[in-house]
Amino acid sequence: MIYFNKIKKAQRQHHSVKNLWRYAVNCNEQHSIKVATAIIEFAILHHAHCIVFEHLNTDGKKHRSKKQKLAMWRKNYIQNIVAHKAHSNGIRISHVNAWNTSKLAFDGTGKVVRDDKNYSMCKFAGGKLYHCDLNASYNIGARYFIREILKTLPVRVRSQVETKVSLLAKRTQCTLSTLISMNAALSGEIPSMA
Repeated sequence: MIYFNKIKKAQRQHHSVKNLWRYAVNCNEQHSIKVATAIIEFAILHHAHCIVFEHLNTDGKKHRSKKQKLAMWRKNYIQNIVAHKAHSNGIRISHVNAWNTSKLAFDGTGKVVRDDKNYSMCKFAGGKLYHCDLNASYNIGARYFIREILKTLPVRVRSQVETKVSLLAKRTQCTLSTLISMNAALSGEIPSMA
């Protein structure tokens, strides 16, 4: 952020900012490489078979091209590096729909409310505070497992499970609690779920 402020100040004073932009982009690229490397090292350390990303849509572009480059924090670049390193280590890559992963509470209580003072925290409908990224991670992982489990089920069993757990019909509403309900329905522990 310090570099962006320097760039803004230099632009206001009508100075050449090519070198500042080059430095900011290079810093951003180095940061992306470090993040991707950390993801792969974590996956290898924990013997992961698959790394799951949100499918992030980047269609909505900002008006200034250089602002766009830096505002996107190079998530596609990070995902490309991770995919390359993952495949060379025998780890699969999967993407899930990003809709509502951060907005919905993983415990199934509905939408979360972001904290005004600390935007990384959110409040569930029940009143408990939780970290937004951890909440979203639970939902991303749950959507991956829901999709993979439903793929393996015969059509008749799948339709029975979807009847018992109605949220399975709307993939953008699936959370960790949906996965737990689906698992219970498959085990035959519950007669029906809403």
